[in-house]
Parts: sequence; structure tokens; C-alpha cells
Amino acid sequence: MTDQQTAASTATDPHAFIEGLPKAELHVHHVGSASPRIVSELAARHRDSAVPTDPEALVDYFTFTDFAHFIKVYLSVVDLIRTPDDVRLLTFEVARDMARQNVRYAELTITPYSSVRRGIDDRAFMAAIEDARKAAEAEFGTVLRWCFDIPGEAGLESAEETVRLATTDALRPEGLVSFGLGGPEIGVPRPQFAPYFDRAIAAGLHSVPHAGETTGPETVWDALTHLHAERIGHGTTSAQDPKLLAHLAEHRIPLEVCPTSNIATRAVRTLDEHPIRRFVDAGVLVTVNSDDPPMFGTDLNNEYAVAARLLDLDERGIAALAKNAVDASFLDPAGKARIAEEIDTYTEAWLAR
Repeated sequence: MTDQQTAASTATDPHAFIEGLPKAELHVHHVGSASPRIVSELAARHRDSAVPTDPEALVDYFTFTDFAHFIKVYLSVVDLIRTPDDVRLLTFEVARDMARQNVRYAELTITPYSSVRRGIDDRAFMAAIEDARKAAEAEFGTVLRWCFDIPGEAGLESAEETVRLATTDALRPEGLVSFGLGGPEIGVPRPQFAPYFDRAIAAGLHSVPHAGETTGPETVWDALTHLHAERIGHGTTSAQDPKLLAHLAEHRIPLEVCPTSNIATRAVRTLDEHPIRRFVDAGVLVTVNSDDPPMFGTDLNNEYAVAARLLDLDERGIAALAKNAVDASFLDPAGKARIAEEIDTYTEAWLAR
């Protein structure tokens, strides 16, 4: 291949463009972002765990039969986070991996209940994530903010503890911006969590529950009506309800779309059946995210490449998708403007080549 052919190939390769593109991520889990390198190090620290210490063995370990199996494996990794030092290591190294992908800003979903109930002191937990956040921003330039989420499978006890950790002034970390609800949806109705979301919202936090991932659009309606959701995590089955799509579009309620995750957990059968195009065609504000990237064999760059294929996007279209995430974030206006300008500058420089 000649130099001219190589240059032309690079200029039209979405992967190469995406790798350098400044990005924001809004739906990505703390423990679920632990790379095989991090997981194997934690497993080596805690030899009584069933989690493999060999990074290569984790590929098979992270192959899921269904959503319930994914939750089981996920919780086994959660069990590796036993000390404040584990928390700090995980958080800082996740930020390092994000920085390598040119993620400028991320709202990382953290489930503090899972760590505190395993015996980590709540103040020590908060100190660990904040120390890692500040160190990561200083070293990598990646800005982290937190979403504290309720693990739905743990019931109302976990909701009470999560809202306590999120709203107690002496505990609430500086980086906390939102309040969420994760875990399985089947058998875990959204309305029961309304009082806890009301308390979080009253304390100034934004509402970002998961909904419509493995249950129907009625779960998304419940999240909007009872939990006052400002963004919806996944929202995959929203495509089944035209009235819901119209509502999301009219009120500019973003969807945090995670294509590869939906396939890995069997929420959607194949990528070609993924509803992301229906969301965009309906005028819904779509953001692209990686969810639990190492567990699903993906990363944010790959999710952008998947979305680009499914939506037939060129470089400007991909850049617009990246700006959706910035727009839908809870970053301050000056921060949003700075990243949006970075995206525009990068894109124009790329196209000028």
C-alpha cells in the first residue's frame, strides 16, 4: 500500500477517528470497569475467591448465559473489593483505562452499599474514591463524578443505606452528582424506591435509574413517573412504545445506550436487532456507553464504532454523538463548553487531513 493509500484508509477508518475523539461517558459501572489486569490483582489479594487470578481465564469467566448469570458473576467481583486500598486501586486504575480512550469526563456508577455491608468503613470508602478521583484528574486530566446507585436485588434495606450515604453531609463525597438504581428489573418494581429518590432529589442529586433493560416499557414509565428520572439507563424496550418514545423526545430525556452490554446479557438478541436507530429516528437524545466494559469484552471506543455502523455515521455524525453525551451530562456549563470545543477542534483537524 502506498503512503497516499495508507493516508486515505486512515482518514476513512472510524476506529482511528474514534480513538482520538474526546469523549464523555455517562453509564459505566465502578466494579464493572475493572479490567482483567485489575481483577486478577484483586483476586490474587483475596485467594479465597472463586474469581480466577489468570487474566486469560477471565475471558471464559466473563461469558454469560443470561442476565441472572451476569449478576452472579458481577457480585463475585464485587466481593473482591474488601478494603479501602482495594477501592482506591480500582477507582484510580479505572480512570487510567478511561484516559487511554480519551475520556475527558465520566459519571461512574458506584454501589457503596455493597462495600459498606462487607465491612469497609463508610468514611474510609468515601475517602478512597475521592483520593483516587483527585489523583486521576491531576495525573490523567480525566474528570470523574459519581452516581450512587441502589442494588435493586438487595431490597429496601439497601435503598435506605444508599440514600443515607448519599445525603449525609459528613459522608457525601464532593464528586457525587446523581442517584441511581441498578441490578435486575424482573421482580424489582421501580415505584417502591420512590421515597428514597425523593430524598436524594431533595438533597440536590439527579435521578438516573436503570429501566427497560430486561422488562418492558412500563418500567421506563415507572422510572419517569415515580422516580422522576432525568436520564434512563438502557431504556432498551422503550422502542416498543411509540408514546414513550415521543415523550422522551419531547422532554429531551436522554437514553444511556449500551449496545454490546445488551447483547452480552441477552437483553437484545443481535446487534442488528438493537433499537438504537429507532431511538434516533424518533428524535430521542441518545448517548453511547460501555456499561461493564471488560466483562462484556468491549470499551467505549468499540461502542462508538458499533453505534457508527448501526446508525451509518460518518466522522461528523460520530462527533455529534459524542457531543450528545456532553450535553446530557451533569457537568457544569463551562466544562461542557470546553469538551464540546475539543470535539469540534479535533473533528475539523481530522477532516482537514
